[in-house]
Amino acid sequence: MYRTALRNLLAHKGRLLMTALAIMLGTAFVAGSMVFSDTVDQATRNSYSTSFDDLSVMVSDPAASASGGFRGQRSSAQLNEETVAKVAALPGVAKTRAVVSDFTGVADKQNKLIGPAWSARSANFVPDASGNDPRYPMVQGRGPRATGEIALDRKTAESGGYQVGDTVRIATNGPAVDTRLTGIFTTTDPMVAGGGSLTLLDTASAQQALLTPGQFSSIEVTAEPGVSAQALREQITPVVAYSKRFTVQTAEQLRTAQSEMISRRTHSLGQVLLAFAAVSLFVGIFIIANTFTMLIAQRTKELALLRAIGAARSQVTGSVLAEAALIGLVSAAGGLLVGIGVGAGLQWGLKSVNRGMPTGSVVVSPGTAVTVLAVGVLVTVVSALLPAVRASRIAPVAAMSSGDRPATPRSLLIRNSIGGLITALGLGLITLGIVSDHSKQQFIRWGAPLAAIGILILLPLLSRPAIGLARPVLVRLFGTPGKLAALNAVRSPRRTAATAGAIAIGLTLVTAMTVVGASVTDVTARSVDGAVKADLAVAMTNGRGLSAQVPADIAKVPGVTSVSAVTSVNAKVNGNPHTVEGLDADTFDQLVKLSMTAGSADTLKQGRLLIDAGLAKSEGLEAGSTVKMSNPDGTESALTVGGVFENNQLLSPVLLANSVIAAHNPQPFIVQALVKGTNGPTRELKQAIATATGNNPVIVIRDKQAMADDYSSTVNATMSLLYVMLGMSVLVAALGVVNTMAMSVFERKREIGLLRALGLDRAGIKRMVRLESAVVSVFGAVVGMALGSYLAKAAVSTLSVPLPGISTVLPFGELLLFLVCAGAVGTIAGLWPARQAAGTDILHSINAA
Repeated sequence: MYRTALRNLLAHKGRLLMTALAIMLGTAFVAGSMVFSDTVDQATRNSYSTSFDDLSVMVSDPAASASGGFRGQRSSAQLNEETVAKVAALPGVAKTRAVVSDFTGVADKQNKLIGPAWSARSANFVPDASGNDPRYPMVQGRGPRATGEIALDRKTAESGGYQVGDTVRIATNGPAVDTRLTGIFTTTDPMVAGGGSLTLLDTASAQQALLTPGQFSSIEVTAEPGVSAQALREQITPVVAYSKRFTVQTAEQLRTAQSEMISRRTHSLGQVLLAFAAVSLFVGIFIIANTFTMLIAQRTKELALLRAIGAARSQVTGSVLAEAALIGLVSAAGGLLVGIGVGAGLQWGLKSVNRGMPTGSVVVSPGTAVTVLAVGVLVTVVSALLPAVRASRIAPVAAMSSGDRPATPRSLLIRNSIGGLITALGLGLITLGIVSDHSKQQFIRWGAPLAAIGILILLPLLSRPAIGLARPVLVRLFGTPGKLAALNAVRSPRRTAATAGAIAIGLTLVTAMTVVGASVTDVTARSVDGAVKADLAVAMTNGRGLSAQVPADIAKVPGVTSVSAVTSVNAKVNGNPHTVEGLDADTFDQLVKLSMTAGSADTLKQGRLLIDAGLAKSEGLEAGSTVKMSNPDGTESALTVGGVFENNQLLSPVLLANSVIAAHNPQPFIVQALVKGTNGPTRELKQAIATATGNNPVIVIRDKQAMADDYSSTVNATMSLLYVMLGMSVLVAALGVVNTMAMSVFERKREIGLLRALGLDRAGIKRMVRLESAVVSVFGAVVGMALGSYLAKAAVSTLSVPLPGISTVLPFGELLLFLVCAGAVGTIAGLWPARQAAGTDILHSINAA
């Protein structure tokens, strides 16, 4: 039986080609995802492996940042020279290095930032007795010695075209400044190796620009020989215990934390990629099952003969599954090879758009190879299981003269009944999720897959009326070929359903994401217009905080009528953590729109708290309520709720006057500055503000439209990535159409020969096959788009809390484009089968058994 299985596989290798390609593409995506994740993980680990080789213990102050994302209390110089001296005096300490480090961007000669903003930083140059810093050996010039002098790493200097003595613009979170380049150095810093920039300043200048005078970001401690890092950490901890902000970690702890962070990032990325690979494989299941069903139907006589001469049912089932396992193994092996290329391509693509991403040689672990091969075989065998069982039930004698056995009314009745129940249950749960105020996500999480599975089961039932509606149009437009195409499409409902189902899955996901994306973009645009009176918003492009100097400088610009810094601080309100935002009490009403449901917005000027309706409901608060707010400096304030406003996605649920926040945090995190101009957001006003901010390449000035676009850009970028990912599943579905049509043409050779004999010419035969392919594809697309739109409506309903006012928006232009593309894919997929059909010999086909 196994020799027979091998012969059958070789005999039908042409008909199995598309199935093999579907398996190969699906497993290639799995392999590519795993190879990419392993490669990036290993490259990043290698890049950071030497980061902590020259230290034993690090004392760091996460709050010591003038522009970072810390939104708590920042005091002046807690980690100072006195602390450094105390640590250096401890027994077992060989040396210490007090570090000043934070974001600093370097502009090229066109005032564009060199390298990615997230990996642009600066540090202090610490010269020894000879005037050199061993950590940063100079290849040209010397290190910085005074304010206005800098040194650059060699890669950054080359990227900007800078030489020693040139003027270089550098930027932190305030106005950019011109400096003189005194030296160019080399470094093993992983951020620089990955494409980032590193700027060196003398210690005093670094503290002035990045922190506060006398303050350090961290202290790097090296132990004497024979002293363990853990023992040294235990000695240092009591010395720096005066501040709860400080962290004391050994080099090994730092490496472990770095490793865990990298693992989390690469694991998350790998999981996303594998999810799309799973979609492609799920689509492939339809193709594989359909292929084996058709092959078994074509081999009915052969299998009946095997049963007649003594083959047991288990042997027939085993032979079919052996064929499936073999084709799965061969296809998965090809997928593994292709996947290695996919993984390398993904790494190259990520590197091309993110210069700071570490890269390395492609990593193919044994686990990846075993997983890919196992997945390929398992998916193929599981897909072929039901056709194999059907094959074993072929009667030895009764089937000797039968052809393709159509599905019995009883089997279709059972299938339709099961599908109807599952669909009703799934749609019912989704509907409950839409109308319910609670547990929306739980209802939809269970309802969505049930509804999708139910619809797929019901596709044979849906195919007849749906394609029947298209039949008059096909007859009117294409005559006899159109009529025959419609009849052929509904002749085998299960086959049509399997082919259309593969397309429906891809279009369901694409449609759902498109509708959700359009809905989010719509509510964002409306929210910006309805919540902001300001003409412009000034912020850092890298998400860091602005310098307090920026709003002050903007206020002096001619044509600016009002400006407010939007500050942000993490605090606790009645014991619960919240992000509290601050606005200028005198100007906020000219810059933001608050729809008050209770109290008055003017109470902000009296030092009272404004909260949104969501927080008021969840905390049981109202205008006049008293709340306790735990401040970042450790104090506690009793504040009165002055008003309740409607949820606003652009503002925090808790608002205070900047003056109230500054009382407990003199240097709060400044998210952005809102600006109102005399004549609106004119080009002249933007240029004047840019000039006032020193033409900082990291500061962006946005009008309302740009604000909305910025909020929507993440959604659009995600959508573009998802379209690319799901393109694989659509490609696999297209292969399924080609495979089904090719095998269908083979089955209908006699029928095609008779049509030719009755006068249908080659062009008519081609048109008939192409139209059948297009009809099946469009049917699958319509089902997928309808289901996807309903699922998107359910998903949108779950976003009503974070995005108040959101409603389902159907982008009809894009949906129509999807439908046209589905028809085009079906037509293209039918070209080769149509050509095969048209080339059929009339006499040979009529005489075919």
